[in-house]
Amino acid sequence: MQMLPAACLSAEMSFAFHRTELNYAELVLHTASSGLVTGLDALYFILYDGEIRAAAETRLNCAYLNGHTAEALLKAALTHAARTDWTRRPSLLRAEIAASDLPAPVRMLFDCALWDLSARRAGVPLAHLLAGHPVSLNHATNQTLFISSDSQFDARAEAYVARNFRDLKVRVGEDFDADYARLGRLRDRFGADLKLAVDANGSWTAAQASAFIDRLADFDLTYVEQPIPPGNWDALTKLAAQASMPIMLDESLAEPRDVDEVISRSDAAQGKIWAHLKLIKTGGITPALTAARAFRQAGVPFMIGQMNEGGLATAAALHLACATQPEHAELYGADGLVDDPALGLIYQDGCVSLPTAPGLGLSFTAPCANQPQGECIWTQLA
Repeated sequence: MQMLPAACLSAEMSFAFHRTELNYAELVLHTASSGLVTGLDALYFILYDGEIRAAAETRLNCAYLNGHTAEALLKAALTHAARTDWTRRPSLLRAEIAASDLPAPVRMLFDCALWDLSARRAGVPLAHLLAGHPVSLNHATNQTLFISSDSQFDARAEAYVARNFRDLKVRVGEDFDADYARLGRLRDRFGADLKLAVDANGSWTAAQASAFIDRLADFDLTYVEQPIPPGNWDALTKLAAQASMPIMLDESLAEPRDVDEVISRSDAAQGKIWAHLKLIKTGGITPALTAARAFRQAGVPFMIGQMNEGGLATAAALHLACATQPEHAELYGADGLVDDPALGLIYQDGCVSLPTAPGLGLSFTAPCANQPQGECIWTQLA
């Protein structure tokens, strides 16, 4: 675990960062957009005064999603933390961060920490604060089957269903015939009550997507996620209107204007454009909560989801899901991690649950958050 510079804020509050790689016991991450991913490069931000008062996490090795290198994200986080007065009201800081030009993963890091701080001070789980009333801290989630050998794919599917996870999303996009065969095996093995979806991560052309979606109708899919690359809204709208199943947008949703675009095109797409909200894309809970409320009001089905991420990032998405009750949720990110410093999430019977505790609710240990009160080891960036 790499310890990074920390700074004194006052006699009462300090902040610190640390960075580490998180690894799964068995899961191998491989999608059409990311290629093979060997581990999660996690960055943590902690506010403390002798004990942790708030903590949050973001993932740094996600350039395939947003174009930002890990070192660029790290520098942006360190620079912003150094020039910010973290003793100010969390709500004011969240508003400033949401309006800033920081990269989305960095905005997510600070925004989630500030929500954790607010909920801890209020003495309630974050989901209760977001919803405005007590809610269940348990939510159904899908599981993802990544691109792999047939034997690995089949074994992973068996393991998920054995744990009563019967909502599976299959990553596709490198070989359609092989993808089609895998879906067929899933239907044959587990039957019609298995919930199935696919995610192409924008790897198909519009012409391919139309033909492939027609063939995928054989498997009664819940939705097809991001069949073509983001940016061409007219093509997406036309594709959704003609498709036999809904189109779930993921990479297409990164900015507030994208939320407005989905809502404005919903009727033309015959209600078949759905939305996948991820904190690492929107820039945290604050903008994702605004988007979820807008989709709810407009009648657009949405998903609260995530990338593969550690416990604190997963908990943030889970609290948001519990507060907003989306039609779909993708909260598998921390399932199977063997070296996560944040503990407390429970995956079982198709759901993930949280302890009933203030803030994000997880037990979190970070070496650089245990410094003596008031110690300052900050060094200026070059």
